[in-house]
Amino acid sequence: MSPKDENDTTARAMNALRSIVRAVVASAHSADGRAKVSGAQLFALRQISTSPGMSVNDLASRTLARQSTVSELVTRLVAHGLVARRKSGSDARQAELTLTAAGKRAITRSRETAQEKLIAGLGALSRRKREQVADALEEWLDASGLSDVPPTMLLERAGKRRQ
Repeated sequence: MSPKDENDTTARAMNALRSIVRAVVASAHSADGRAKVSGAQLFALRQISTSPGMSVNDLASRTLARQSTVSELVTRLVAHGLVARRKSGSDARQAELTLTAAGKRAITRSRETAQEKLIAGLGALSRRKREQVADALEEWLDASGLSDVPPTMLLERAGKRRQ
């Protein structure tokens, strides 16, 4: 591969990443200014709305995020009065998540988030292509020395409350 081709390929990858970041940032800022709900929170609220009574583990699976990250997010959603967390009737060790009236209003006033569009786009790719994308991104992080950065929900800060 010539240096020009290598630079073109690097520029394509960086431009794709810039587009993703820009879309996620724009989505987060326009998510729902009135209720101060982030894009990641809206994404989680929509998942809960499609399956009321789900557990934090179920939500982590649906959002393709780590359980600990989702647990922190749910804690913020409960604190903001958007989600109710109740003990499961069938298993007292499990908590069931449901939207409150405020949570329902938040999702009805909002548009699809960039996260939802990106996940749908990945889902449209073949399994082989998804594996290639995941492998390439992980290799890129390793080569960049950034593989130790924890993967939080997009634009959510781990351990910090959103005011």
